[in-house]
Amino acid sequence: MCSKKGDLAEALRLYDDARRNNIPLSVNHYNVLLYLCSSESNGEDKEAKDLFNLGLERGFEILKQMVIEKVTPNEATFTSAARLAAAKEDPEMAFDLVKQMKSSGIPPKLRSYGPALFGFCKKGLADKAYEVDAHMAESGVPADEPGLSALLKLSSEAKRVDRVYEMMHRLRATVRQVSEETACVVEDWFRSESATDVGMENWDVEKVRGGVVKGGGGWHGQGWLGIGKWRVVRTEMDETGMCHSCHEKLVCIDIDPRETENFASSLTTLACQREAKADFMHFQEWLQRHGPFDAVVDGANVGLINQYNFSFFQVNCP
Repeated sequence: MCSKKGDLAEALRLYDDARRNNIPLSVNHYNVLLYLCSSESNGEDKEAKDLFNLGLERGFEILKQMVIEKVTPNEATFTSAARLAAAKEDPEMAFDLVKQMKSSGIPPKLRSYGPALFGFCKKGLADKAYEVDAHMAESGVPADEPGLSALLKLSSEAKRVDRVYEMMHRLRATVRQVSEETACVVEDWFRSESATDVGMENWDVEKVRGGVVKGGGGWHGQGWLGIGKWRVVRTEMDETGMCHSCHEKLVCIDIDPRETENFASSLTTLACQREAKADFMHFQEWLQRHGPFDAVVDGANVGLINQYNFSFFQVNCP
C-alpha cells in the first residue's frame, strides 16, 4: 500500500518497526523501500524537500542493511540503487551499480541505465554518456527516444558533430516519428553555429548515389555534405508526399541491406520449419545458379485467377 500511495514516511515507520521486532524482510520489501526513497520530490515546499533528503539518507542506509542481512539483490534492487545515486547527482556511482549488476549475472534493463545516462547528460559529460551508451549496446539494450534525444542534445552542445550525425540517424532508424521535445532538439542543432560550419564542400556524387541505393533510398551515410546556414522551417506533406515548403516529393524508402538480410534469414528459417529442409536447400542452390531475379511470378496464385478448381497443369510453364 505504501508503494501505491507513494507514502515514504509510513514505509520507513514500518521498516523501523520490523527492525525493532527482528522481523526478516524479503528482497521485495527492500525493493519497495529503495524505490520510495529514490522517488523524486512531489513539491517545492520545505516539508517535501526534507522528506526527499530523508529518503536519500535512509535509502543508502537501507541498502547497507540489505548487504548485512545477506539479502540477494535483483534487477529492481540495482535499478533503485542507481536512482538513489542519480538523485544524489552521482551518475558515476549509478553506472558502477549497473556494471555490478551485469557482473553479477543480472541482465540490465533500459530503466537500469537511465539514471547514469541522463545524469551524465545533465552534467555535460559527453564521453561518460557515450560510455554508458556503448555499455547498453554491448548488453543488447537499445536506447529509446528520450535517451537518444538526450545524447543528441549533449552532442550538439559539446559540438561533437560526428555524434550528432550518428544520433540523428539512430533516431531515424528506430523512432521515425519523434516527439515535440526531440524535434526542438533537432531544430536547435540546425540553427546552431556548429551546424553552419560542419560539412564537406566537395564530395563524390557517385559515392553518395551508391550510398542512397545501399541505404534503401532514404539516406547516403556519407556524413555532412555542404556548408552554410541551414533553412529550418516546419511544414506539412500533402497526400501525394509533396512538401509544402520546398515542393519536393518524398522518395519511396525501401529496406536497407541489413534489414533485407534479416528478412531473408527469417524466411529461410520459416521455410525449413514448414518444408523438407533438403527440398528448400535444393531450391536455394537453383537460385544461386540461375539468379538473381528482379521479379518473381507466383505461379500458384496466377493459376488461381478466375478459377474455382486448382490444377498443377495451370502452373506448368513450357
